[in-house]
Amino acid sequence: MEKNNPSREIPARLHCRQTGFTLIELMVTIAVLAIVLGIAIPSMQSLMVRGRLAGINNDLITALNLARSEAIKRATPVSVCRTNDQGTTCAGTWSDGWMVFVNTDDDSPAVKDNAAETLLRVFPALPAGYTLTPTNNFTNFVTYGRSGAANNIGTFVACNNSEETTARGVTLTRLRPRIAVDTNSDGIPNTDSGNIGTCEAP
Repeated sequence: MEKNNPSREIPARLHCRQTGFTLIELMVTIAVLAIVLGIAIPSMQSLMVRGRLAGINNDLITALNLARSEAIKRATPVSVCRTNDQGTTCAGTWSDGWMVFVNTDDDSPAVKDNAAETLLRVFPALPAGYTLTPTNNFTNFVTYGRSGAANNIGTFVACNNSEETTARGVTLTRLRPRIAVDTNSDGIPNTDSGNIGTCEAP
């Protein structure tokens, strides 16, 4: 009779322990995730709003610097005006967009005389909920003369849903425009004489 060979014995079946989440663990995980999302989502939204407002400021600064440099280079007035028809006429509000053009006849308020005056650049309308509001000095236009001086001084305020504490602003002197900063730590950008202005139309 053949003896049993221990080396040929079939090993005992291994019993695997099932793993997974208990109901309590799952509920705790969901609660933690909800808290994290509740903190992260508003922060991301705030970051997006601030980024868009900074972009609006930068576009306006770009337009104003372009107008000034072209006025000096061409020795001819160059205007920036609001437009709601992609640069055909000076119309609408600043939130509808704005354009830069050579204002050959230096009319005031600035008017683009069709093809007779060169269109230099058009900036698109702002996203829904965003506004660009000037002080009364710049309700319709800004013109830089051949010497590079602006026709007036004042400010522009970029806002989201009329919220002034997240507003961004541009201050216009006779020469170079500049970004307004919060100098008194109240969350609202300032001019040399106080808060930059309001998010409401003048």
